[in-house]
Amino acid sequence: MKPKFITLEGMDGAGKSTHIDSIIATLQACGHEVVSTREPGGTALGERLRELLLHENMHAETETLLMFAARREHISNVIAPALLRGAYVLSDRFTDATYAYQCGAKGVDVDKIQLLEKWVQGDLQPDVTLLFDVPVEVSIQRLANAREPDKFERENADFFARIRNAYLRRAKENPRRFRVIDANRPLEEVKRSVEEIVSTL
Repeated sequence: MKPKFITLEGMDGAGKSTHIDSIIATLQACGHEVVSTREPGGTALGERLRELLLHENMHAETETLLMFAARREHISNVIAPALLRGAYVLSDRFTDATYAYQCGAKGVDVDKIQLLEKWVQGDLQPDVTLLFDVPVEVSIQRLANAREPDKFERENADFFARIRNAYLRRAKENPRRFRVIDANRPLEEVKRSVEEIVSTL
């Protein structure tokens, strides 16, 4: 069976990270090795860049370039080797997040992101992307009760609305890859939906 590259996407506060352990358990129960990782991050260098990206103010294009620099390391050192040996890779965010945050919310030209995507990733794309979707006001409310927010989580409602719209647009443009999950439901209902999707892989 061909190994799968699965990504989790959504606005901050959508609850995607809550389901990572459940997804790993479902895949492992089917006998698969699972490599769980995240972006930005995933490597020693990527984690150092993550701290800059989440907490330092910078030009949106600088942010984009650093995201792809971290992604190149991530693919080279984690994702590609895992897929090559037959493991499933589960990544908390990938390039769709760059389209949503840097392009959709901050206005970086889509052509520039597409050029970087092709350069850094070649033909690598996720096999399945789980998009956890909630209304903007729900996302903001959840973040208000969470840990100390990073610079993205401190943004206003308009910023979050642009992110959500960009994600939903990506899902509409890539219907075979995306599975949009209504995450504005009780946790157990969302969990069942996720497990049903993953079990079909």
